[in-house]
Amino acid sequence: MKKHTTPRGSRRAAQGAALVAGLALLLSACGAPAAAPPGQSAGGDAAGGGDKVTIGIGGQTLLTYLPTTLAQQLGFYEKEGLDVDLQDLQGGSKALTAMIGGSTDVTSGYYEHTIQMQAKKQSIEAFVNENLSSGLALVVAPKNEDSITSLKDLKGKNVGVTAPGSSTDMFVKYLLTKDGMKGTDASVSAIGAGSSAVAAVENGQVDAAVMLEPDISVLAKRIGHAPKIIADVRTPEGLKEVFGASAWPSSSLYAKTDWLQKNPDTAKKLAAAIKETLQWISDHSGEEIAAKMPKKYAGGDEKQYAKVIDELKKTLSTNGEFTEEGTQAVLDTQRVANPEVGDKEIDLSKTFTNDYLK
Repeated sequence: MKKHTTPRGSRRAAQGAALVAGLALLLSACGAPAAAPPGQSAGGDAAGGGDKVTIGIGGQTLLTYLPTTLAQQLGFYEKEGLDVDLQDLQGGSKALTAMIGGSTDVTSGYYEHTIQMQAKKQSIEAFVNENLSSGLALVVAPKNEDSITSLKDLKGKNVGVTAPGSSTDMFVKYLLTKDGMKGTDASVSAIGAGSSAVAAVENGQVDAAVMLEPDISVLAKRIGHAPKIIADVRTPEGLKEVFGASAWPSSSLYAKTDWLQKNPDTAKKLAAAIKETLQWISDHSGEEIAAKMPKKYAGGDEKQYAKVIDELKKTLSTNGEFTEEGTQAVLDTQRVANPEVGDKEIDLSKTFTNDYLK
């Protein structure tokens, strides 16, 4: 794997008032708080006394992103000298867009976006891995449980995804193509994550949906039985069956390559906080982990939430590292599911790095 050379140094403590004002105005138009550009408070010092970092999350209530939120709940960002602002952006493509537009510094999103952006000649790198599985499942809406029994039954149907272009969308296209269909044989609709996703499936606003935990368990409770699932990678066995790999890196922290080169110390601190969080998760029960998370994330059932977290632990990374087998598996999926990647030349060594974990 290619080693990255990153300059030393830290962010300037203050900038000229005119520059700050200009950047604030620009970033306000992109959706960032007008008071200050990402990575810096209005006065140049982070409000919490550490380096200010804004992280956009592709659906904060989803358990695939649990380590990003838990690191803040446990105080590990602060321990590293960081003042982290987490923004819930309800979909991986939305989180990516926010970072590209400049309203966030770092994205907590799926690793595959780094490959997609390289295909578009933009350099994005993932620098700490959280999950060895995408944690996705293709769930059939209750109204269609008798009529949709296989992937072929999705032709002409409407499938819910967190957002078009997100990993949930790519999952649909991959499954259809792998089954001998076209990725466009089913349409997709954005249903977000959390309560909006559960309601869309429960009420039949979509025919099926790609969902993650805890939304799947919440749906099961609301409809009174386990929903029909026709593709599931929430377990190592399911991952092997669908992707043919033992690792498929998904939720990660990634940033623009030039941001990483300008902020190596901040990136190392973020990586260290996530790595410590992953180890903490490994050492604690689902009940203990659930107790540290915001209460509203449990959807009113903390016992069920803890149970799902225990199951999730099987697919979480314990050291934050990427493997060549895993990243290659993601690229193979993208070549099938995403025409924008297709057979384009992709240098995987430029899409991820383990350097900031050292």
